[in-house]
Amino acid sequence: MTGIPTPASTTSRPSSPAQPDTQTASTGQRRPARAFSVDELRKAVAAGVIDTVLLAVPDLQGRLKGKRYGARHFLDRVLDGGAEMCAYILATDADMTPSDGFALTSWASGYEDLTVVPDPSTLRILPWMPRTVLVLGNAVDLDEDPIDVAPRQILRHQLTRLAAHGLHAQAGLETEFVLYHGSHTPSARVGHGGLVPVTAENLDYALDHTPEADRFFRRLQGSLAKAGMPVEAVKTEGAPGQVEITFPYGPALPACDNHLVFKHAVRTLAGRSSMTATFMASPQTGLVSGLHLHISLTRSGNPMIANPDGRLSEIGEQAVAGLLVTLPGLAPLYAPNTNSYKRYVPSSFAPTRMTWGWDNRTCAVRIAGHGTGLHLEVRVPGADANPYLALSAAIAAITHGIERQLIPPAPCTANAYEAADAPLLPLTLGQSRSAFRHSPVAQEAFGKVVVDHYAHLAQLELDHHRGTVTDAEQARWFIRA
Repeated sequence: MTGIPTPASTTSRPSSPAQPDTQTASTGQRRPARAFSVDELRKAVAAGVIDTVLLAVPDLQGRLKGKRYGARHFLDRVLDGGAEMCAYILATDADMTPSDGFALTSWASGYEDLTVVPDPSTLRILPWMPRTVLVLGNAVDLDEDPIDVAPRQILRHQLTRLAAHGLHAQAGLETEFVLYHGSHTPSARVGHGGLVPVTAENLDYALDHTPEADRFFRRLQGSLAKAGMPVEAVKTEGAPGQVEITFPYGPALPACDNHLVFKHAVRTLAGRSSMTATFMASPQTGLVSGLHLHISLTRSGNPMIANPDGRLSEIGEQAVAGLLVTLPGLAPLYAPNTNSYKRYVPSSFAPTRMTWGWDNRTCAVRIAGHGTGLHLEVRVPGADANPYLALSAAIAAITHGIERQLIPPAPCTANAYEAADAPLLPLTLGQSRSAFRHSPVAQEAFGKVVVDHYAHLAQLELDHHRGTVTDAEQARWFIRA
């Protein structure tokens, strides 16, 4: 992000009126607002209103993967029993390349199946796809045990660990993306006659958008609202073509579910308008996009981050301290590829050092909001982050701080980019992978199976780029070497 972001949830309260009624004791998960019930689905199918069901599981990169079903077949054969899918959907790189080295599945094991069991609470209409509903599924093995490395299961585990302290997390996700004219192909890249941002200048906080940008925003807002995901705000950002979307607070797991549906909507609607949207952390030199995690903690429905006098509570201080100490060792979960680290540059509004401060956007952890709306804004993840994994890293760090009763350093009251005594964020994926593999906190919070799985995914990304000659290398060295 190159412009000052909207403080996404400073006007929201931890308990948004858009959130529904029921809540589980262990994770605080609630049924999403305006969810489409199974009974409603049966009636819609019988009436011919719905004819297609998408069964999806979030993959390691935070994308929806799965199958399309005829709606009647889904109700008769899939809803109760689940569907088999190749386990490599949870053990592959961004190109879906089958690779050895994962314990879950590999060439050596023959790439066996796992089962995706529909979660009826996630049923929703997709207004941007005719007569179609989406349902997310949980990945389980042959014994019907959850797959530990599945992103949704990882987040559930961290929420359960936090709930052991009587605490529940609510999250508001604030994300940026860049919108371009044209369709992306290997020969039609950004610039040089290829993709062009939909706006040509800095339109940060602008309200005079082009007619085509306004049409896109209206379609996106309207579609998301009909899918039960009303946005809190839409704004253009400080870079040409950059857009920021914020959503109201809600329970953590549905917030991440909604984020993947939101990205699906953005990509689909952009394509139908002859546009391309990217969620890269740094799609162009000097341009960065973030995924800011606005997190509040409650106990028995009461906010726990702040004291009545507006200062951080003891739990709030422990949470901040845990984030500062722990997040550098969990970077592959929120900065998953080599491009992620090109976002961490000074004066970019992306953090470079592990600092915290009150309403200070140069810090890694910003204390935002007022009164009972006081909350933590974790600014380290980029727009490319898998939201389940990024939020899991933050919750694990908060839990660590609470369990160890950590005390944070003094808040940063100046430019955090110049805080030379504060630890740096990892500079490369290789550096962060090594720290992740050897982090005692990562091993304790996530377990060896998960750490090994995502460390191997990071290694696949490193291997991919190690032998690839980039345009930047050619431009710098072609006639100078």
